[in-house]
Amino acid sequence: MSVLEREVFSEAEAARLLRVAQSTLHYWLEGDERRGKSYKPILRTEPRGDRSVTWAEFVEAGLLREYRRTHRVPMVELRAFIDLLRERFDVPYPLADRRPYVAGRKLVLEAQTAAGLDPDYCLVAVVGGQLLLTPPSAAFWERVTWDGDLAAGWRPDPNPQSPVRILPDVRFGRPSIKGISTETIWEQDEVGLDVGEIAETYHLDIADIRWALAYENSQRAA
Repeated sequence: MSVLEREVFSEAEAARLLRVAQSTLHYWLEGDERRGKSYKPILRTEPRGDRSVTWAEFVEAGLLREYRRTHRVPMVELRAFIDLLRERFDVPYPLADRRPYVAGRKLVLEAQTAAGLDPDYCLVAVVGGQLLLTPPSAAFWERVTWDGDLAAGWRPDPNPQSPVRILPDVRFGRPSIKGISTETIWEQDEVGLDVGEIAETYHLDIADIRWALAYENSQRAA
């Protein structure tokens, strides 16, 4: 099984890490029925009927999150667009694949047009005769750690300087720095250890500890 297909999070945990409402994430994953009309999922080809989230679904939801910050995601157009990307790149998780953002921008533009995607939700735009990532997709791209064409990690902190990462094979996908859970670091701070003591305990730099605490405190303040 590919790491992309591995079930890493519960739906509730994924929503917390992504900072989206669980109902929103569930809608993206499972679709919904409203006023007698059925809406298919965005991130899955069909509803799966459970509350687990694979690594690929988590990463792809990270892209939708960038758009969700200011807009309500349109189900029909995005669903059609992602289906076209699956077909044209011949991959099950096109938004967790590096190619649409780099070498495949022309195919993305064609898929956007064919799906009738609203400009507010486009991944690429033509600027000065060049195909460039739009701000939301560029912000998402910068958060992902790529291993070849696959998404291997994700930065949960909006600050691009943050060393905090979510890695599917490290600490069961919990946010960490150099393999140490940021929650563990926060707990040590809570019991009264100072930054230097925590850094020495876990063989981390003091800057790492401060980044971990800043991330954990922002999570609790959200």
